Amino acid sequence: MHRIYHWAAVGALVVLAGCKEIQMRDDGGSERSAGVRALGSTPGANEDFRQIINAAKAKVFPAVVFIKCVSQDYGVGEKVSREVSGSGVIISAKGEVLTNWHVVDKAVEVRCLLIDGRAMEAKVLGSDKDTDLALLQLVKPLGGEAPKVAEVFQFAKFGDSSKLHEGEFVMAMGAPWGLSRSVSLGIISCTKRYLPETSEYSIWLQTDAAISPGNSGGPLVNSSGEVIGVNTRGIMAGGDMGFAVPSETIQPVIEQIRFGGKVSWSWTGLQLQPLKDFNRNVYFEGNDGVIVAETDPESPARRAGIQPRDRILKINDVAVAAITDEDLPDARRMLGLLPKNAPVKLDILRGTTPMKLDLTPREKGQVEGESFACARWDLTVRTINQFDNPDLYFHRKVGVFVYGIKYPGNASSSGLQQEDIIMQVESMPVKTLDDLKKAHEATVANHLDKPRIMVRVLRDGKMRQVVMDISRDHTKD
Repeated sequence: MHRIYHWAAVGALVVLAGCKEIQMRDDGGSERSAGVRALGSTPGANEDFRQIINAAKAKVFPAVVFIKCVSQDYGVGEKVSREVSGSGVIISAKGEVLTNWHVVDKAVEVRCLLIDGRAMEAKVLGSDKDTDLALLQLVKPLGGEAPKVAEVFQFAKFGDSSKLHEGEFVMAMGAPWGLSRSVSLGIISCTKRYLPETSEYSIWLQTDAAISPGNSGGPLVNSSGEVIGVNTRGIMAGGDMGFAVPSETIQPVIEQIRFGGKVSWSWTGLQLQPLKDFNRNVYFEGNDGVIVAETDPESPARRAGIQPRDRILKINDVAVAAITDEDLPDARRMLGLLPKNAPVKLDILRGTTPMKLDLTPREKGQVEGESFACARWDLTVRTINQFDNPDLYFHRKVGVFVYGIKYPGNASSSGLQQEDIIMQVESMPVKTLDDLKKAHEATVANHLDKPRIMVRVLRDGKMRQVVMDISRDHTKD
């Protein structure tokens, strides 16, 4: 039960760190290095260092929780319930638990084990895939009644990740390999690590603290006993290298989840590029602003007349600058937090000509489609989403595609493939998930009289006709 998600970054394999199936590392620290710098300088320095670490651990370790979830997985061609595990940390006296989105994604049951041995039921208050963060609420003891008087929980406090420096000591806490809880010691290796494809709104803290699968969602703690990050990603091979979402990103996200149950990002359709793009060996003049690499089709940015190579200097009179890749997440987060459906003033430079344009962002909305398991067809489907499936969205803005295929099964035997866009089943057009559900129900109900059905799909931009035999029930094999 080890679902591994991969990212190629800086020549290494980067994966999610939690759910007892993935891996990660994290970092944390701050200007608490006064006691650390004294290490080895006086006869009592080693004892001073141990006291600093133990005092910091005592502030956070009691708030660390071991999380187990029953989640629904549609990726194997049928709806399957899986038990996954990860970590979390209590961040309020009323029992709010901070963890990763990927720990509780599609969870139908969430259980938390506290340091005193109590097992408690928890509910997901909200989550955000874009930053891989989630907020839970401890509800009641498992098998017991909810307390009549609100319980007060021991909780950890946040520190300021923006004050971190490379070399500061940090502790990564969590529940590796489902072993309840542990703590490991390391340093901050990098305070601003950019990972391509995973750094839309947040830069990463990098650490060499030892992390194992199952640590996802656990806190990264500085030497003052403050949470300065959430352990999220790690390297599968090549040394101790792990990554945490910094507290600077976490706190605004948590506030939105508390009051709205989600994070409502704004979308502009701007694709950004730094002024000094070392990886692509492209360098633009100037030391302020951010370059527009491209605008998405039918996006607010394209409607506003913004063009590739425009340099955005100010957003609502606030200066913006992305000199290197590491500056891009701040610029994207600035755009993502703009008011929705209200004009925003942009100061841009097109060539040598200054210009002012009005841009009206819209709500980003869901970043992942809804899934459905088609029994007897032996496949699962998902609705097309422009952020999750941009290649499919290019061909069809609204539709349903094959998400998972069961082997062996009727879909696999017919030649259907993952990412086939289902256009029609028999004589029934399919535009929405409800259309697909009705077609599925009708064909399964009539499978004795009509065991072979025609499915019309769009594959790589070309239409195909597929005949699927649904006479066999593979669940009985």
